[in-house]
Amino acid sequence: MGGAVSVELQLASKCRPPALFEQDLRKNLPLDASDITDVAQAQKEVSRLRRLGKWMHERRVRLNPPHCFYGFEMPDFSDPGYTSCMAEVFKGPNGQKIWDDLCEQVTSNGVTLDKCIRTGVENKGHPTIKTVGMSAGDEECYTVFADIFDPVIALRHGGYAKDAKHTTDMNVDNIMDIKITDGYVISTRVRTGRNIQGLPFPPSCNYKERLKVEQIATKAFLSLDGELKGDYYPLAGSNTYAAKPNGITHEEEEQLRKDHFLFQEPDSTLLLAGHMERDWPHARGIFCNEAKSFLAWVNEEDCLRLISMEMGSDIKNVFARFARGTNVVEETFKAAGYGFCHSEHLGYILTCPSNLGTGIRASMMVKLPNVGKLENFRDICDKYRLQARGSAGVDSGFTGVFDLSNSERLGKSETELVNIMLVGVQSIINLEKKLEAGEDISGDIPANILSMEEIVELGKKLL
Repeated sequence: MGGAVSVELQLASKCRPPALFEQDLRKNLPLDASDITDVAQAQKEVSRLRRLGKWMHERRVRLNPPHCFYGFEMPDFSDPGYTSCMAEVFKGPNGQKIWDDLCEQVTSNGVTLDKCIRTGVENKGHPTIKTVGMSAGDEECYTVFADIFDPVIALRHGGYAKDAKHTTDMNVDNIMDIKITDGYVISTRVRTGRNIQGLPFPPSCNYKERLKVEQIATKAFLSLDGELKGDYYPLAGSNTYAAKPNGITHEEEEQLRKDHFLFQEPDSTLLLAGHMERDWPHARGIFCNEAKSFLAWVNEEDCLRLISMEMGSDIKNVFARFARGTNVVEETFKAAGYGFCHSEHLGYILTCPSNLGTGIRASMMVKLPNVGKLENFRDICDKYRLQARGSAGVDSGFTGVFDLSNSERLGKSETELVNIMLVGVQSIINLEKKLEAGEDISGDIPANILSMEEIVELGKKLL
């Protein structure tokens, strides 16, 4: 074989962006192309390189990290360790066709299918929960790559149909007046996410786009008044907010984290697979009202995370503040010419498909030293449509304190999800009280996951 071809292949290999050919890396193919032994093989490889190069140029593929390409070949999901919703779809009978139909598609922001599934390729699954396995790089991903997103959404959201319409309800009067037993709930919070129309989401945005989000958000925060009035605190070392050119101190930042107000620096394999750490800590920060009961995270997993919280169990007060705050922020964004990503079908459109719809996670931090020890505790939570997390996150160890929240996001309104959380929390507190008294609870645990109608009826008994 002529030396010129080998040189061309070596140069092409050295010029590849990070993880350009993930398939090659997994196969440990030599970058010097010494595995190619005849002209036909060489021509095939060069043809593949040229095809990729032409496609990337003509489709304006976004090359800033963390974009990767799998060479138009579907990743190998045959390993049984791949358990995510995304992997399940690609393993299915239509998986190859879905890949073939979508692998060369690109959104107007340059986001590819490869980028959307990278988290699920690099992270096969979780030992206790079924992960989604993919994320959106921009709003268009959910339509351009609908053939994969739709079945993944259906798996994650209980069969949510392609033609289903999401519903919304922020009327606090529709929250049930369930009395939560005193002495068990430490704190209550409601949070959601929002992304900005026309801008790529945090996993795909570049430095200037991330800075744009911070600029728009901080202007919106200045319009908040009354109970919502506060200040914006850029992360320590951030140089993108003129009013605080070097951000807050490292000590102030760590205190905000200790107080459970501020997000962590990306360290999970899921976030790192999306290179969420790029340009850290610039254009990232937190808005807090003066009472620290209304917070907004800027440029974490989504452009914005909006949070209402307080000690105790007064969910109506927390939700009313949440509704006011999110409405004011949204109207301010609209006045500046920037709407939030939203559709009739998917509701609010967020980075992770698991958060589509309301994006709401209504939660209470609850002391459950007895029921929380049971081997089937998480199964019990599932019966009430709740997700249980440790006091320090999904994978934290047992402390006797759990964060209990609604497990659903899409297809039900905000107030319906809050009611699910309330009914579930008080029901589990009732189980805790019985265990404290040495009573048997086996007859009190639902046999199956409760329907919405059953939850409403149970809620009436808890008023």
